[in-house]
Amino acid sequence: MERSGSQESRKTMKSYYVYILASKRNGTLYIGLTNDLERRILEYKTKVVKGFTAKYDVNILVYFEEFESSMEAYTRERQMKKWKRNWKLKLIEKGNPNWEDLSKEW
Repeated sequence: MERSGSQESRKTMKSYYVYILASKRNGTLYIGLTNDLERRILEYKTKVVKGFTAKYDVNILVYFEEFESSMEAYTRERQMKKWKRNWKLKLIEKGNPNWEDLSKEW
């Protein structure tokens, strides 16, 4: 079940997150899954995570969903990864039309 993305809720309960990172507006996209969103985004921003995201400088958090169940999150991640790029762009722009970095306040 999708939940609020507030910082307080992320700190008080065990949650799982499906997220979309971008290199820039309409740039390269990456979809991932984690149980610690703040830690994971910091890893991308500091390039601790080697590979695709470091190579293409993909580290702007443009979208995320929160789940109580790891299975729900995993299912959603797999679903989103199969989507056409246009569907992903529409999802991002629905909730974040300016492609702001949702982690900038952390």
